[in-house]
Amino acid sequence: MVIKVFLASSSGSTAIKKKQQDVLGFLEALKVDYAPLDIACNEDNRMWMRENVPVEKKPTNGIPLPPQIFNEESYCGDYETFFDAKEDNAVYAFLGLPPPPGSKEAKEAYLLENGPVENGTIVNGTDDAEDEENLEAEEENIDDDTLAPVKEEEAQEEAEDEEAKEEEELRQLEITDGVQHGRHNIANTVIRFTYGRRGPRGGGRRRSDRGSRAGRRG
Repeated sequence: MVIKVFLASSSGSTAIKKKQQDVLGFLEALKVDYAPLDIACNEDNRMWMRENVPVEKKPTNGIPLPPQIFNEESYCGDYETFFDAKEDNAVYAFLGLPPPPGSKEAKEAYLLENGPVENGTIVNGTDDAEDEENLEAEEENIDDDTLAPVKEEEAQEEAEDEEAKEEEELRQLEITDGVQHGRHNIANTVIRFTYGRRGPRGGGRRRSDRGSRAGRRG
């Protein structure tokens, strides 16, 4: 199969020249065999191109502009459709050619034809990177589910420890208050006992002094 590219070698349009160079340069980079057909110097090429471009692909005036691309007799498209295929990494499909083995387009074409493979880089419609991300997400969910009860137990233990500390502090305060209250009662008892036996200081002495004085006077 030969790719035919209809172009105008003597076109006065800079835009058309750039588009033609873009198509030819990309085909050469892909090492695709093609035949450039000049419509400016060959009337047969011009007529053939105009007749074989589908009506729905022709512009309003009915005259298609180069570059126009064919695979033998089959119409591939114009520059705009070629550019879209290049952006979508589907140039071989655009040209009607089988993609080379190992290319991204070949892998995508294989998947479309045969479905997902088991031992390749694509499994179940996702690549290995996506599978790893899904696996990591599942592991994180499992870890969260496993750690949740542990975290709850730790929180409960912390709350119980706080309650125990508060109870211990209250108990210590009660003991301290009891000791202080006991000391206060003992001090009061000692004072009452002392005054009860000895009475106020100097009381006994004053009475004896008064007696002796009275004896002397008598």
